[in-house]
Amino acid sequence: MWAPPEKLELIAFEAISGFDSDDLEAALSVFKTSARRLLDGRDQQRPALPPPPSLVAIAQAALEEETTAPDFFRRWFLPFRLPNPGFVTAYYEPEVEARRLPSSDYTTPVLARPEDLVTLNETPLILPTGEILTSARKQSNGAYIPYPDRQAIEEQGAAIGAKTLAYVRDPVELFLLQVQGSARLKFDTGESVGLTYDGRNGWPYTSIGKRLIETGIVRADEMSLDRLKATVREMGVAPGAPGRRLMQENRSYVFFALDETLERRLGPIGGEGCALTPLRSIAIDRSLWCYGAPFWISTRIPWRNNQETPFDRLMIAQDTGSAILGAARADLFFGSGDQAGQLAGAVRHKADFIVLLPKESLAL
Repeated sequence: MWAPPEKLELIAFEAISGFDSDDLEAALSVFKTSARRLLDGRDQQRPALPPPPSLVAIAQAALEEETTAPDFFRRWFLPFRLPNPGFVTAYYEPEVEARRLPSSDYTTPVLARPEDLVTLNETPLILPTGEILTSARKQSNGAYIPYPDRQAIEEQGAAIGAKTLAYVRDPVELFLLQVQGSARLKFDTGESVGLTYDGRNGWPYTSIGKRLIETGIVRADEMSLDRLKATVREMGVAPGAPGRRLMQENRSYVFFALDETLERRLGPIGGEGCALTPLRSIAIDRSLWCYGAPFWISTRIPWRNNQETPFDRLMIAQDTGSAILGAARADLFFGSGDQAGQLAGAVRHKADFIVLLPKESLAL
């Protein structure tokens, strides 16, 4: 039997305000994308909690049955309210100018995954300090040691043996690519190529936006993606400058791969391994939830424009993130480009969470 990570309150579908007025067919379409991944046996990019067998059976039914979306979700799932309030942020896929070769304007390398980087999701490396590293460097004798942190990688450069995929304008641009986990690189040749997460050095993630607020440099009510970028650049990003040192407080460092597959052209690839859908895909805590789980999220956020308006819709867990911790915690995927980025950067809001759990898998 599978048990959810929180004490939950069983409710009726009729108690979910707005459920029947949502575009549940769109939600079912996204669920079917996850269903194909649950059934095809391919490895996940960032492995999450294994799904209960009942969710795999539901995935099969989703791809075989002809039914309406409201009937489908009511037939196979039960809604449970999570202890509230939860918390949501949002993320997006940046579109970034890049170059194949370095120049005076494009100096910061985007690195591919090094050959000696090993992901240790099941057996993390625990340091004497108590820190838990989810990736490590494999030595020639088979032993694992901590991988260099952000500062060391920036200072060692090619010494870690990582291939350079492209160059972007500055360390702030790269930092935000790593926070988002994917991007589209726009080259001066006219090419537009997908950039996809391909592992990280394993050190814990630290939010520099939170650090700016804690130190009083930026007020919490003024924090946004644009404000963060502008502030760090004003602080200076040259080696040793305050802005650079601030970014290096986040020791986590993400590596990438160039991806020109057909699926990647549909959107960025989430931790589950499938293309994400704007305003339907969410990132969840992968240690607590499995991919494919449907969540009803209700809040007020600036998602259509800069004004906060109701956001009530069924979302599907298809991604994860180092900063997404806790059962009632989600990162909402807003789409690609500058407008999505401006809206996503303003989302830091309380939200109500209802998870739809398979009827046959519960040990409550």
